[in-house]
Amino acid sequence: MKTQTSKTDPIYYQDASTLADLIRRREISPVEVVKVHLDRIEAQNPAINAIVTVAEHALKSAKDAEAAIMRGDKVGPLHGVPFTVKDSIDTANVLTQRGSPIFKGRTPEQDATSVARMKKAGGILLAKTNLPEFSYWIESDNLLSGRSNNPWGLSRTPGGSSGGESAAIAAGMSPLGLGTDLAISVRGPAAQTGIVSLKATHGRVPMTGIWPREPRRFWHVGPMARSIRDLELAFSVLSGPDGLDAFASSTVGFDSGMGSSPQRKIRIGWMVGPGFGPVDAEVAATVEAAADALKNLGLTVEPVNIPALERDFALDVFNKLHVMEMKEAFRVATAGRREDELYKMAKTMLSLPDTSMKDFIAAEQAAERIRDGFAGYFQKYDVLLTHVLPIPAHKHGVEEFVIDGQKVDATYLQGATVPLNITGLPGIAMRFGTSKEGLPIAVQLVGSWQAESTILHVASLLESVSEVNSLHPIV
Repeated sequence: MKTQTSKTDPIYYQDASTLADLIRRREISPVEVVKVHLDRIEAQNPAINAIVTVAEHALKSAKDAEAAIMRGDKVGPLHGVPFTVKDSIDTANVLTQRGSPIFKGRTPEQDATSVARMKKAGGILLAKTNLPEFSYWIESDNLLSGRSNNPWGLSRTPGGSSGGESAAIAAGMSPLGLGTDLAISVRGPAAQTGIVSLKATHGRVPMTGIWPREPRRFWHVGPMARSIRDLELAFSVLSGPDGLDAFASSTVGFDSGMGSSPQRKIRIGWMVGPGFGPVDAEVAATVEAAADALKNLGLTVEPVNIPALERDFALDVFNKLHVMEMKEAFRVATAGRREDELYKMAKTMLSLPDTSMKDFIAAEQAAERIRDGFAGYFQKYDVLLTHVLPIPAHKHGVEEFVIDGQKVDATYLQGATVPLNITGLPGIAMRFGTSKEGLPIAVQLVGSWQAESTILHVASLLESVSEVNSLHPIV
């Protein structure tokens, strides 16, 4: 599909920060904002299928938010701004069905911690978004709510597992949302639809109220949005321990990185391999263009490699570590009785052989070597710039790809993202290029542990010189 740019985008393409500011100044009503997005959902969702449930009380919440503004009440930073939530994240009194017939009709009584914090900041839950069954695949398709399509081309995927969320934001059905990330799932979909997303350091945002409860050591929940400043705003709302998720125990402040006022010049290394698998030439060129842009802004930028990623291929390590854990989670979900209702990926997982104890221990050791490798890297550099995906958004149902002359299966699309799940490092996905077919191409900014402010700062610099961050699909 073609693209358009505009300095005066309609309400449904404004970012959350702009909407919040307009609402606080009484230049626009929360009721109008919610109605515009509900109308946009009605117009666009039949083709895209990103939204699976509209929150019944969204309009009432908007009226309450408007009344608070008119009374002059003190309001939160997201007051009156609608947001959407991936359907694996619990929402009180709103369906949360996890993309599976097994959980059809499931309505939680409590919000997940992340949802509760968005609401406390004044956000209005607008809708739930589509996902692969149990959040487990790189395409958002399931037997309960069907397949989501990419607004940049309906024959292409918006990714997974937070593909419904990415498609909703890209198409103007939502300004801000929550996704989850096991190996790729907020960054890949953001890259495929041209939006931005943040996978924070593991444990910075509690996973309480999100399936699966166990295992959680590779899982993250994070914001997806239309601007870097929205990621920063959402992260400031979402981060911090809740006393329930033991991984979310850190009390380190938001500005634990270098932030926007570094005492010295920020040092950035960039790479597209080796260690990530094959990469398309257009994607590699986009990463190099982003490196050049940052160098032109006065940062120290140079090509690098990380030997630990070359010794141990992170995707193989990840697969050996999590197969048995996820298989057990699927068995618990089905209670051993409803496996016939599972979709193809869950069935595939359950059919895989267990990892031997010898291989599991070897994978644990490899994971530690990868963590150590990144620790050494961040002794010299503040940020790693790389790609998110090795190719732009692909067509639905493709299981094998030829990338840079090498045939790989679809799991290889996670080659540059899964190292951050193994290590728990924070990463941002943001668009910086366009393919010859007119599809978004994104880069990934990786920071050291709990240094989100550093990568948010660098991302904002990159956004300021980007020629593609204001592009929207015409749907």
